[in-house]
Amino acid sequence: MASIRRTLSPAYHDRSYQNGSGFPSPSNKFLPNGSSKHFSSSSHLPFLFNVVNIVYRKGWRRSFCRCLFFFVIGFVFGIAPFGYSDADVRAKDFTFPELKPPHATLRFDDQIVTSVSLSVNTKLLEPKESTDIIEPLKQLIVVTPTYNRGFQAYFLNRLGQVLRLVKPPLVWIVVEEKAASHETAEILRKTGVMYRHVLCAFNSSSVKDPRVHQRNAALEHIERHKLDGIVFFADDDNVYTLELFESLRTISRFGTWPVAMLAQSKNKAILEGPVCNASKVIGWHTNDKSKRIRRFYVDMSGFAFNSSILWDPKRWARPSSNPIRRLDTVKEGFQESTFIEHVVEDESQMEGIPHGCSRIMNWHLHLDTDNLFYPKGWLLEKNLEVILPIK
Repeated sequence: MASIRRTLSPAYHDRSYQNGSGFPSPSNKFLPNGSSKHFSSSSHLPFLFNVVNIVYRKGWRRSFCRCLFFFVIGFVFGIAPFGYSDADVRAKDFTFPELKPPHATLRFDDQIVTSVSLSVNTKLLEPKESTDIIEPLKQLIVVTPTYNRGFQAYFLNRLGQVLRLVKPPLVWIVVEEKAASHETAEILRKTGVMYRHVLCAFNSSSVKDPRVHQRNAALEHIERHKLDGIVFFADDDNVYTLELFESLRTISRFGTWPVAMLAQSKNKAILEGPVCNASKVIGWHTNDKSKRIRRFYVDMSGFAFNSSILWDPKRWARPSSNPIRRLDTVKEGFQESTFIEHVVEDESQMEGIPHGCSRIMNWHLHLDTDNLFYPKGWLLEKNLEVILPIK
């Protein structure tokens, strides 16, 4: 069988094939030493074609070269100034037109304006009245001596719930003798009132009323820490209204008010306290004939005073800077009057509250519970005996 062979044409002998691509290499006529007249006039073009030849030999870079070529052409056409552009841009082309109001003619009927005076209303510059300024409430310092007895838990809980309803600021100073009991501390924590648990180290076993030294311990605590407020001796066995504590904040130096007391015999009530004309004390009232020789007829829970009297005597022009304390040597029933004599000189330095001293705001009840039987801590260790069984 005859075979047919195709002789390669001499025109394609100088072609080079690499990676299946058949891009012809430049012939000798494109070389710098060639005889072609097209490239003999410039020496840079043969060098450019040599570079292109090297690049085109790399087959995968062919597309990149084309993209780069068209990118250069597009960039040149993009920055070329085609068309008309007015470079003469003046500032007046951006100015806004001047707006003028229409001409108006003012006519004054038989009036000639010769001068114009300007004035400022000074009332608008005056500060607001002092009544608009909200003053902070005075702090109340409530002193309560307590001791172990049958109704102690009941009295402290009742007084604590009343103080809880009073607007702050208020600090409750509770004084115990010898040692602080856990029962009292637990009651004070549960009331939710800010308190201070103070101890009286004085041995009051020989004193008929141990609360005298307990109050002195509270006064010493106030003087040492310079507590600022209104001091009020509130015994735990008394009954108080909220109106009383709100009225205490109106006191500037010393305030007093009438108190209703239950007599020791429990068969009559005694009214004792000041008689007032508005807030001025003009006399005293008492139903107890045995106490008519006192200077001031006031119960221990019937007065309050500014605490700065204790630690700032110069402010109140006190004649003596000695500490103000209650005296246990004074006869019972005269301790209140003797203590007040160290605080004020006479009734001119007192304030009667409320207006006209016309309301009873606290009651002093003498409840003797010394011989009362009660379980310790009010806890029942054993079950109670059944008296009425269920049928």
